[in-house]
Amino acid sequence: MSDQNPTWISDWNPEDETFWNSKGKLVARRNLIWSIVAEHIGFSVWLIWSIVATKLPQAGFHYSTDELFQLVALPGLIGSFMRFPYTFAVTTFGGRNWTIFSASVLFIPTLALAYFVSHPETPFWLMLLVASTAGLGGGNFASSMTNISFFYPDRMKGWALGLNAAGGNIGVSSVQLLTPILMGLGIINLYQATPVGGVYLQNAGLMWVLPIAIAVFGATFFMNNLTTAKASIKNQLAIVKRKHTWIMSFIYIGTFGSFIGYSAAFPLLLKTQFPAVTIGIAFLGPLVGSLARPIGGLLADKVGGAIITFWNFIVMAAATIGVLYFVGNKDFAGFLASFLILFVTTGVGNGSTYRMIPSIFREQNLQKVKGQGDAARAAALKAASIESGAALGFIGAIGACGGYLIPSGFGKSIALTGGPQLALVIYLGFYAACLALTWWYYLRRSPAAAGATSLAEARV
Repeated sequence: MSDQNPTWISDWNPEDETFWNSKGKLVARRNLIWSIVAEHIGFSVWLIWSIVATKLPQAGFHYSTDELFQLVALPGLIGSFMRFPYTFAVTTFGGRNWTIFSASVLFIPTLALAYFVSHPETPFWLMLLVASTAGLGGGNFASSMTNISFFYPDRMKGWALGLNAAGGNIGVSSVQLLTPILMGLGIINLYQATPVGGVYLQNAGLMWVLPIAIAVFGATFFMNNLTTAKASIKNQLAIVKRKHTWIMSFIYIGTFGSFIGYSAAFPLLLKTQFPAVTIGIAFLGPLVGSLARPIGGLLADKVGGAIITFWNFIVMAAATIGVLYFVGNKDFAGFLASFLILFVTTGVGNGSTYRMIPSIFREQNLQKVKGQGDAARAAALKAASIESGAALGFIGAIGACGGYLIPSGFGKSIALTGGPQLALVIYLGFYAACLALTWWYYLRRSPAAAGATSLAEARV
C-alpha cells in the first residue's frame, strides 16, 4: 500500500495484525471519520421533514394531520428503496467514489425544500414529491456501512460499525435540535422572503448546503477505494437466497426501523398529543438512541450479539407498554421517560444486530469448509466478507421500512381512533415476534433445527 494516499488501495488485509498496526489502522480510521461526516449529513437531510412538517400549518400550509404524517413518512420509504442500489454501489464503483456522489446529490432535497416551503400555495402532491427527495439521504447509510465493513478486522467490526452508525444516527438529533432554532432567524435566508408566523422555513434546507460541500471535499481528498472490496453484483445477490438474510431483516425492522420511525414521528407525535410542549425537545430521543448504538456494538463484541438483542427486545417491549400507559393518561413526564428508554433500546439493538450479521455469515461459510485446509478457510473468509458487506446494506434497506411504517401507522391510528394507542399495540406485537425469532435461530441449542446449534455456540 502506497503511503501517498492513493485513490485505490490494492493490498488490504486487516486480519493481519502486523499490517493492521503498521498501516491499516490509520487508513481505516481516516476513512471512518469522513464516512461518519457524510453519513451524519445524510441522516440529517433524510429526517429534515420531521421538523418542517410541524411548522407548515404555522407558515400558512393547510394540510391535514394525516397529510403531515405522510410528509414525514414518505422520505423513510424512499430512503429504504434507495438503500438497495446503494448497497451494491460500493463494490461496483468504490467506497470513496460513491461517498462523493451520494453526498453531492443531497443538494437536490435541501435546495428544493428551501424553494417550495416559501410558497404556501404549493399543492400537497407537489410538496409530497419534494419531501420524497429527502429519501436520498437515507441511502447513504447502506453504502457507508458496507464500505466500512471492509476496512476493519472481524474482531473490531462491532465497534467500528457501531461508531459509524452512531455518527450517522446523531444526524437525526442535529436536524431536530438546530432546525427549530435556525428557522427563527433571518441570517441565512437567501431568498429574503417574509416569514409567515415568524418562521423562516427556507433555512431548514439552506443550513445544510455548506456541510454538504465539506463532506464532498473530505471524501474527495481523504477517503480511499479498496480493490479487495470489488465484487460482482451477481456474487453479492447470493445473499438473497440465504435464510438468515431475511430473518435478520425482520429483526432489524424491530431495531433500526423503530429508531428511524420513532425519530421521524416523535416531533409530530409530541405536537398532536401534548400541544403545550415545545418540539424543541424532540432531539433528545434520537440523541440517546444514537449514543447507545456503539454501546450495543461493544457489548455484542464481548458477550455476543444474539444475547444482547434478545434481552434488548424485552426492555423494548416494556418501554412500549410504558408509552401506551402514559400517553393514554396524558402524563407527559412518564411519556417522555418511557419514550427515551425506548429510544435507548433501539440504539442498543441497532448495534447488537449489526454485529450479528458478519458473525452469522462468517460462521456459516467456515462451516462449509471445515477440515478442508487453510486455503479453503481463507476463501471462505473472503466470501463471508463480501456476503456480509452486501447483507449489511440489504438488511439495512429492509429495516429502514420502519421509517415509513411507524409514522404512517401513527397517522392512521390517530385518524381512525383519535390516538396513537392502536399503532403502539401493533408495534408491541412485532417486538414479541422479533424476540421469538432471535431465541429460536440464534440462542436455542436444540439440534432439531439445522444450524441453530452451531450459531448459538458461536455466540453470533
